[in-house]
Amino acid sequence: MRVPLSWLREYVDLPATETGRDVQAKLVSAGLEVETVEQLGAGLKGPLVVGQVLTIEELEGFKKPIRFCTVDVGGANGTGEPQEIVCGARNFQVGDKVVVVLPGAVLPGDFAIAARKTYGRTSHGMICSGDELGMGDDGSGGIIVLPPEHEAGTDAIELLELVDEVLDIAVTANRGDCLSMRGVAREAAIAYGLPLRDPALLDVPAPNSYGYPVKISDPIGCDRFTARTVGGLDPEARSPIWLQRRLQKAGMRPISLAVDVTNYVMIELGQPLHAYDRTRVDGPIGVRRAEAGEVLTTLDGAKRKLDAADLVITDNRGPIGLAGVMGGANTEIADSVTDPETGQVTGTTEVVIEAAHFDPVAIARTARRHKLSSEASKRFERGVDPQAASAAAQRTVDLLVLLAGGTAEAGVTEVIAPSAPRTISVSADHPDQVAGVDYGRETVVRRLQEIGCDVYGQDELVVTVPSWRPDLAEPNDLAEEVIRLEGYENLPSTLPKPPAGRGLTERQRLHRRAGRALAGAGYVEALNYPFLSEQVFDQLGLAADDPARRVVKLVNPLNDEEPALRTTLLPGLLTALRRNDGRGSHDLALFETGLVFQPGEQQGVASVLPVDRRPTDEEIAALDAVLPAQPRHAAVVLAGAREQAGWWGRGRPADWADAVEAARTLAREAGAELIVQQGQYGPWHPGRCAELAVVVDSEIVAVGHAGELHPRVVKALSLPERTCAMELDLDLLAKAGEGTLRAPGISTFPVATQDVALVVDNEVPAAVVEYFLRGGAGELLESIRLFDVYTGEQLGEGKKSLAYALRFRAADRTLTVEEASAARDAAVALAAEHTGAVLRGA
Repeated sequence: MRVPLSWLREYVDLPATETGRDVQAKLVSAGLEVETVEQLGAGLKGPLVVGQVLTIEELEGFKKPIRFCTVDVGGANGTGEPQEIVCGARNFQVGDKVVVVLPGAVLPGDFAIAARKTYGRTSHGMICSGDELGMGDDGSGGIIVLPPEHEAGTDAIELLELVDEVLDIAVTANRGDCLSMRGVAREAAIAYGLPLRDPALLDVPAPNSYGYPVKISDPIGCDRFTARTVGGLDPEARSPIWLQRRLQKAGMRPISLAVDVTNYVMIELGQPLHAYDRTRVDGPIGVRRAEAGEVLTTLDGAKRKLDAADLVITDNRGPIGLAGVMGGANTEIADSVTDPETGQVTGTTEVVIEAAHFDPVAIARTARRHKLSSEASKRFERGVDPQAASAAAQRTVDLLVLLAGGTAEAGVTEVIAPSAPRTISVSADHPDQVAGVDYGRETVVRRLQEIGCDVYGQDELVVTVPSWRPDLAEPNDLAEEVIRLEGYENLPSTLPKPPAGRGLTERQRLHRRAGRALAGAGYVEALNYPFLSEQVFDQLGLAADDPARRVVKLVNPLNDEEPALRTTLLPGLLTALRRNDGRGSHDLALFETGLVFQPGEQQGVASVLPVDRRPTDEEIAALDAVLPAQPRHAAVVLAGAREQAGWWGRGRPADWADAVEAARTLAREAGAELIVQQGQYGPWHPGRCAELAVVVDSEIVAVGHAGELHPRVVKALSLPERTCAMELDLDLLAKAGEGTLRAPGISTFPVATQDVALVVDNEVPAAVVEYFLRGGAGELLESIRLFDVYTGEQLGEGKKSLAYALRFRAADRTLTVEEASAARDAAVALAAEHTGAVLRGA
C-alpha cells in the first residue's frame, strides 16, 4: 500500500515538522511494516511552468518525426517572448497547454536543462512527459497535455504536486483495513494521539424502493449490495490533475474519469467499487454462483471459462463480471469518441455504481483459480468493512456529480443479509497475562476503544469488534492489539529457563556429527526441498516394483510438477549438482542429511486431536500409526576433480572410491562397522556399485549404496560424466553402532603383526572375509588391512587369494608369539566356518 504523506495529512493533523521518516518510525512502532519512504521530486529544481503551444513546424529530413515549436510561458523566461523548443512527441497540437522546463532547471536523476542545438535548431528547454518528471505512466503515451484553464507561466511543480513523500507499507494478510488511506490514517492518529477525520462519515440517503433493481441469489457469497445511479455525465470530462496525481502516487494509472473515481474511492475508503455503463446493462443486476461452462470476457480482454464455485454479477443476458475480482467487457465504461463530421462527442453518460461486500474465501479462490489478482480481490480476500459500502457509493456519486456534471438519481438500492455485530468476552487482565506486563484495566479499555471497539464491563469485558477489523476473533487478538499499541519495544526481555538434564537425543547428535564429518571431508551441504516428481524414478532407472516408488502425495502441493514427498535424497542433490555445474562450478562435492518418507502398506486417515486437553497416549499412537515412516538418510554426490592439480601433484578426479569413503566416514561417526561388498541397484553402474551393510541384531542388513552412476542416468539427468553418489540410512547405521563414542585407549606396548593368506571362491566379497576375521580375532586385534589379491592357475578355477595384515596389541602387556598366533588362528577359524576360506599353502 503506497501512502502519499500529503494525502494522509487530510485525515490527521500531523505536525508540520514531521517527515516521512518520522511517520514511518511511528507506524513501525505501532506494528505496521513500512518498507520504504520514497522522496518524490528529490533533486527537482525549476523553472518548470505551464506553457501554451503557439506554433508547430514539422522538420523534414530526419529518421523520426521532429517538431519545432514556439511556446508561450508567460513571464517565466524573463522576457515574455515565446520559447523555442524542439520536441519529438506528437500527442499535442497548437493551443494545447503543456509542461515546459526552462534552461537552468534540474529534473529528477540530476538531469540539468540547458539551451542546446539539435536537429539544426536551438532548443531552449524541453516539453515534458510524465516519466521525465518522475510521475510515472499517465496513459497519454507522450508529453503531458494539461486542461485549458491553467494559465501560461503557472508553476507546474506545485500544480502537479511533484514534491511529496510516499510511504510503502507491506500490509499483512490480516490487516485488510490498512489497504486504504482511511485505515492507515486511523493507525497514524492512534500513534500520534490525534483525532481522525474519518472520510467514511458521510450523509447517506436511506434505501428506497425505486433504486436500480438488484437480486441476490447467494446471500452467503454476497451479504451486502449497494447500487446508485448517476446520469447526465459529460463524456468529455477528464479527471482533474489532483485526482490523477493521487492515483499515480498510490501506484495506479489514470484511465478515465468514472474509472478513476472508483479507484480513488477504493484507495480512500478501502471499499472496491465498479461502475457499469447503464445503457449496456440489460435488466436487473444479480449475484449468483456461475454455471459450469459459462464464459465471460473480462475487462482485460481474456475469455474465461467459469467454474461452478465462482461468484458472478449478472444481468438478463448472463454474467457481466467476476464478483470482487474484475468486471466484464460487455458493460465497460465507453471511451469518449468525437464524430469527425459533426464534431459531436459520444461516450458513457449514465452509470450504475456497485458497492458490495463479498465472501473473502470465495473471492480468494476465484482469483487464484483464474490467476487474476486485482486491486479489488486483494482487498476482499483480506477483509473489507461491510459498513463502508453505502458511504463509498455516496462518495463516488458526489465526485461524479462534482467532476463530470452528473445528476444523482434519487433511487438508492441496498440489499443486506441480517447479521449481528461480533462480540468477544475477555478478562480485563488477559493482556497483562499474555505480555507479562501490568497494563491495568484503564489502559486496556482505552486502547481497545482507540481501534474502534465498544467495551463494557469491569473485570470481565464484553468487546464489540468494529466492522473494519474482521481479524479480531478471540481474546488473544485483543491482547495483541493492546500490546502492539503500547509498544513491543516496551515488553521486558526475559530469557526462558529450560529444565536441566535435557539435551540433544543420540539421534540428533549423530545427525550433527555426520554433517560435521562430511563438511570436514570437503563436502558442501545443500539443503533441498523434500518434494519430487515421480518421473525422476524412471530417470534413476528404478525397477517398477522398487519400494522407493511408493510415495506420499500432497493434496495441495507447492508445485504441481513435484507433488510427492521424497523417498530418496538423490534427486534433490543431483539437481543441485547439475545447476552448479551449468553455472561454471565443475569440481563439486555436495552432501545432504534429511528425512525421507516411506508410506506403509495400508494408508489410513489421521484423526483430529483435541485442543482442549492433552491428547492421550493412545490418541498419539493412533496418529503415529497412520503417518509414513520417516528415517533419516545421508547422501553425497561428486563430480569433477576430487584433488586439484598444482605444484604438489597432478591431482585426480572423483571416483567411486570417494563415495565409498564418505560412507566409511559416516560409519566411524556412528561407531559402526561397515561391510562393503559388490552390489547392483538402480542408478549406479552395475560394475562400479558397492552395497553398504551393517550388522544389526546379529543379521547383516543393507543400509545403502555407493559408487559411480550409470551412464544412462547421467544422460537422462544431464549430469557431468562419471558422476558418483552415495546414500545410506543413518538410523540403521546408528542401530549398528556402539552407542556413545568413547575415545580409544593408547597402548605403550609393542605391536605384533601376523599375515594370513586365505583362498576363497571368487564370489565371496573381501569385506565379508574381513568381517569374520575381525570377529574371530577378538579384543587384541588393533587393525586389519587387505594388502594383496591374487588369482591364478595355482589356486584353481573360480578361486582367489586374499592376503591380510593383522596387527595385535594389548593395553597392559607385551604379547607373546603364542598369544598373537592364537588370536590369528581364531580369526582364520571363524572366517573358514562362515566363508569356506582355506589357508593358502595348507
